This record gives sequence, C-alpha cells and structure tokens, in this order.
Amino acid sequence: MHYAGVDLGATNVRAAVADETGAVVASHRRGTPRGPTGIEVTEAVLDVLRGACDNAGVDPTDVRAVGVGSIGPLDLAEGTVEGPANFPDSVDTIPLVGPVSKLVESERVYLHNDTVAGVIGERFHADRNPDDMAYVTISSGIGAGVAVDGNVLAGWDGNAGELGHMVVDPQGRRTCGCGRDGHWEAYCSGNNIPEYARMLAEEDGGVETALPLEDADFSAKHVFEYAGEDEFADHVVDQVGFWNAVGMTNLVQAYAPLVVYVGGAVALNNPDLVLDPIREHLDDGVFNNVPQVRLTTLGDDVVLRGAVASALTGGTGDRSQAP
Repeated sequence: MHYAGVDLGATNVRAAVADETGAVVASHRRGTPRGPTGIEVTEAVLDVLRGACDNAGVDPTDVRAVGVGSIGPLDLAEGTVEGPANFPDSVDTIPLVGPVSKLVESERVYLHNDTVAGVIGERFHADRNPDDMAYVTISSGIGAGVAVDGNVLAGWDGNAGELGHMVVDPQGRRTCGCGRDGHWEAYCSGNNIPEYARMLAEEDGGVETALPLEDADFSAKHVFEYAGEDEFADHVVDQVGFWNAVGMTNLVQAYAPLVVYVGGAVALNNPDLVLDPIREHLDDGVFNNVPQVRLTTLGDDVVLRGAVASALTGGTGDRSQAP
C-alpha cells in the first residue's frame, strides 16, 4: 500500500510517496509557478505528485490516500486555495482536492493549512503521540496548528490557526502585512524583523550599531548574526523574544498544550536565540501548565511529513488510525 503527501508553498511544491508505516520511499519537487492563473499551480501539484510516484515505481492510481498541506487561505468546502497572499491577483483560485482525487482515483484527499499539516506531522512522529499539542512556525510569516483532546483544529473553512494575526501589542505600533496593526507577525516574522529593528532604532533616537539598518538588503539574518557582538542587535533579539513569548502565552492559555513544537526558517536557523527567550518568559506569563517548548524534529520537512501522516491517519495524525 502507498500513501502520498504534498507540501504546496509559495516558493516550492513538493510531494512524497510513503509506505504503510509512513516511511518515505520517493519524493519530487519543483518551483511554485506564479500564475498566470491558479490552474498553473494546480498543474504543478499534479506534476510533482506524478514525479514522486514515478520515482517510487508506482502508478498514481495505486496511491490509497493523499494529504495536502498548503498555503492559504483555504476553502475546505470547495477543496481550493482562494486568493493566496504574495501571488498576483490573477491567481485567485487554486483547485486542489478535485484534481488530486481524479489523478489518484481516490476520494481520500485531505486538505489542510500548512501549519495544521505541521501539527499532524509532529503528533504522528512524537514519542507519545500526544492528544494536546501545538506546532508554531516562525518564518516569513507566523502560524500555528493545534490539537486538543486528540482533535486537530481546522476551523469551518480550514483557516484556524492564523495565530500570527492575533494582537500582541494593543498600541499597534507595527502594521502587519495583512494591513492590521499590532499583530504578532508584524514584530517577529522573518519578513518583519528588519522593519521592527528600524522602528526600535528610531524610538531610541538613533543608535550606534553594526547592523546595516539603512541597507536595502538588511534582513532578519543580520540581526541574529550580530547577536552577542552588538548591543543593539541583542536588544532587538530580546524584544522579538518578548513578543514571541506573548504570542505563545496566549496560545498556551487558549489551548493548554503539553508540548509546543516550533519550526520555520527563523527558528530553525537560530534555535537558541528564538526558543530560549520564549521559555524564560513563559514561566512568568502562563497561569496554568507551562508546556515544553521544543524545536521541531522534522526540520524543513515538517509540512510534507505531516501531509503524509494525514493520508495515513485520515487527517488526524493519530497513529492508532494508521493502517
């Protein structure tokens, strides 16, 4: 028996074929097309799925089920992505469930927001398969997947877990990419840390720093690289850590996870500088149980492995539901 997973991101689309144990036997990837319409993105998904099947030596119709972890926003009723961010306006609808179902000749196609796929993957591969846990990605954006009492929360339209857009700063000093003020993502995502650093420097009336604040190429990478060597870089990292902890505290108070796995490029490339401040602040900020905060064990493959786990478990990540 074979199962498949697809990770549809804004930059790349990947697919993997696995056996009934969840072990990946073959994969395939390509860049995500920018349009001109969503159909081209759909074709890329089908192309990588065919490629992964070819590499595994199986026909697509031999795949029993497929999990898809995707950029959003989703329309679960239609099985599509609707108006994805950071794409041209002409990419309005990306059909997924219908075309994938037709390719593999199976109705067992499970579509998830990418961070929901992440928590499914973490749950499936965790030592104890916990019923109460979360996965948080801190990357170009911020999002979360949550499982409560063994139920992976998707929301009626598939878009639960947009915790990067919760308000952490009621003063709203930073405007998020979505156009609203004070969101977690506006302070702590890879795309927003540089502008937050510039704001902090301006609030201080100008600072002496080695950070190339005026350089057009100034990025979050510079902030973390200079940490430990530059006083202002340390200040930025500390402030980012504080807001990350505020967001994480809200998540913990709302859902009471026993463990929170953290992934995404910002966290994976700077695990101590990102996770240590969260752990320190959580002890003071959380009223109930303080969860373990761990770096994802699945690295960059967390969404893809979660999509495979979804196919195996009917979208739950519960190993008892696997073949």
